[in-house]
Amino acid sequence: MQHIWGKGVLLHSSNLQTLFRIKRQMRKKRWITVTFVDKDGDEKIIKVPIGMSMLEAAHKNDVELEGACEGSLACSTCHVIVMDDDYYEKLPEPIDEENDMLDLAFGLTETSRLGCQVIAKPELDGIRLALPAATRNFAVDGHVPKPH
Repeated sequence: MQHIWGKGVLLHSSNLQTLFRIKRQMRKKRWITVTFVDKDGDEKIIKVPIGMSMLEAAHKNDVELEGACEGSLACSTCHVIVMDDDYYEKLPEPIDEENDMLDLAFGLTETSRLGCQVIAKPELDGIRLALPAATRNFAVDGHVPKPH
């Protein structure tokens, strides 16, 4: 049994091997594949870097997801619907502020989330997100802001 000191922590050699394996996997998987399905059923498959929100990914890939508040949890215009319950279960629970905004969303479902709060992580590879038929922007209805 071999022990190795690393950054002030004593690691058993088998734990160190597991740590290196996880780091290798993370380096290999720097993005995930996400499918956005619009109100007409048309699909757009994009690659999203790990750590990026679905709102930002949509804006960078010309997906029509509004995001009027630019991800500050002050609107529901980036409402998306997770199409597969298994993927929905992999997401962290929404915080109270997200739930408050979802209550205002058009076409709310059991698997609704705000795109600004869904962050790409390896276990979400292959997730499918439906865009609702409409959004509610109480500040300026009909205005689609351009991403920065």
